[in-house]
Amino acid sequence: MKRVIFLGDGMSDWPVDSLGGRTPLQVADIPTLDLIARRGRCGIFHTIQEGMPSGSATANLGVLGYDAYALFGKREGRGVFEAASMGVELAPDDLAMRVNLIGLDGDRIRTHSAGHITSPEAAELIEFCNARLGVKGVKLYPGVSYRHLLVMRGGRDEVDCAPPHDYVGGRLDDLAPRAESPEAEATAATLRRVIARSREILPGHPVNQRRRAAGKIAAEALWPWAPGRKPEMATIPERFGVRGAVIAAVDLVFGVGVLAGLEPIHVEGATGLHDTNYEGKADACIEALKRLEFAFVHVEASDEAGHEKNAELKVKTIEAFDRRLVARVLDYLRRKRIEAVVAVLPDHPTPVATGAHVIEPVPVALWDPREARDSVQSYDEQSVRAGALVELRGDQFMKLLMK
Repeated sequence: MKRVIFLGDGMSDWPVDSLGGRTPLQVADIPTLDLIARRGRCGIFHTIQEGMPSGSATANLGVLGYDAYALFGKREGRGVFEAASMGVELAPDDLAMRVNLIGLDGDRIRTHSAGHITSPEAAELIEFCNARLGVKGVKLYPGVSYRHLLVMRGGRDEVDCAPPHDYVGGRLDDLAPRAESPEAEATAATLRRVIARSREILPGHPVNQRRRAAGKIAAEALWPWAPGRKPEMATIPERFGVRGAVIAAVDLVFGVGVLAGLEPIHVEGATGLHDTNYEGKADACIEALKRLEFAFVHVEASDEAGHEKNAELKVKTIEAFDRRLVARVLDYLRRKRIEAVVAVLPDHPTPVATGAHVIEPVPVALWDPREARDSVQSYDEQSVRAGALVELRGDQFMKLLMK
């Protein structure tokens, strides 16, 4: 029996006025996701534990049945997963953090993504910062687009750091890293120094000069957040006795998968945006299922559309997810008569009304051909509430998937 999770990051939402009071999922033409709901069992899933941050690291850990609080306390620890994805070995006293390249409007955050800067442009800026920051004990590693890694030797993780995607328009001084304990004061001060120095050296870089000349948003600052240390995690092969792969575009999700014992599969043209290579991800999933028992397929596009507060784009990303990725894999399974348990869900909602993650349960549909279907006919935030799965928490979803 094969098993597949199709995860549309941030896909669920609230009713949107411009969509006639319906959510993007309710508006989107998604016959394949509706098919999974109609032939399977549905419900809602609390992917994020109460009191935990509303980040993708916490949520994706929850989807895979991990106790994020036991691993990180009330922190997201995103940088740890970025490091795992990049193959960066962390020492026990290393502090790992996500660091974004952000765009500014004076002393406020204009965009969390520097206008979705390209990876080659970003890599040039990150290497420039490594050479010119002059902040002792700090090293940067380039990632994908605006998403990068900061490692601090001997840093403390008791630091309050604002996720930039949740505070677009916020003042930098109000959001600057702050120590949560006396022992972490030096760490917070170092991170504030990283931000200040980056604001001094980045605006005049040739990459940013070219971006401005082309009418694009410049990457005018580094913004570190989500501190953490490497956790000890039992892998999915150890927990369930299955071998699997993670297929994604962003280092965070690859890192979650690597630490969970999944093989990372990179797809050419996978961007983390609406123009990602959906067909390439589908084909990678198909190839993985020929030799492994489990595939975790993650698509970032709908989350980014939510952060941009673009309801129409979010609808389009959901339709592409359905038609170009999920349908392609299911057609292969049908043609080859391969029995599989198939699940579809987001990791968390990213409402276009706020442009930020929220801690609310997400709609889940789980099609196991060995189980009787329920009465749900379509996949959306409201319809699934009538399903047989009712309300899932903790590792219940993964136990059902791996049964």
